[in-house]
Amino acid sequence: MQTTIPQVLAAAVRRDPTTPLLTFYDDAGGDRTELSGATLDNWVSKTANLLVNGLGLGNGDTAAVTMPPHWQTAAILLGVLSAGVAADTTDPTAADALFTTPDQPTQTKAPDRYATGLLPFAMPLRELPPGFADFVLEVRQHGDYFPGQPVAPGDLALNGRTHAETLAAATARAADLAITPGARVLIDATTHPDPVDWLLAPLLTGASTVLCAHLDATKISTRAESERATLLLT
Repeated sequence: MQTTIPQVLAAAVRRDPTTPLLTFYDDAGGDRTELSGATLDNWVSKTANLLVNGLGLGNGDTAAVTMPPHWQTAAILLGVLSAGVAADTTDPTAADALFTTPDQPTQTKAPDRYATGLLPFAMPLRELPPGFADFVLEVRQHGDYFPGQPVAPGDLALNGRTHAETLAAATARAADLAITPGARVLIDATTHPDPVDWLLAPLLTGASTVLCAHLDATKISTRAESERATLLLT
């Protein structure tokens, strides 16, 4: 039984590292990105290495992640939690590191600040906000393998909840949303913005996700068919 979020991710990758674990659509820009378990794990490892080896963060530190549902947001959140750092998606003011997008009005005392445009193919930003580094350029300098950090069920994980409490919330939401093992879940990011819903509940249950930003309602049925979705959360 997995008692921490890094254990949940590791179990999901072990089940099948090659099939799609997270597929992302943005109907506003036409972006589609598909990540296997192995590919997502590589991005998570790079992010964790950035935090631990690059910034020297670990247990007791906090990283603010003020980003909309997106595959990069998934990689960053899971990377933060794998590093033993607490993630906060609501209040960046007292964070030790910040991950955000240029359009977010953010006040923070974090000394290390990263921005991403959430662009197709993980392209870097053409223009950075003052005081920020480009996440996609910085993270690519770090290794694809993260050896892991000691993470306990009682350590803080997401928005003030411990890993155990966060996983309990994800288990409850999976039941509420009828997510079952092996399901392929198409999720409207606008109606399910909480990462417990769109990221952790499917991951914990053993489902894969088709995450849709700015979902075009006229495309739902054809997308569900093409992606072989078995559950629609719209």
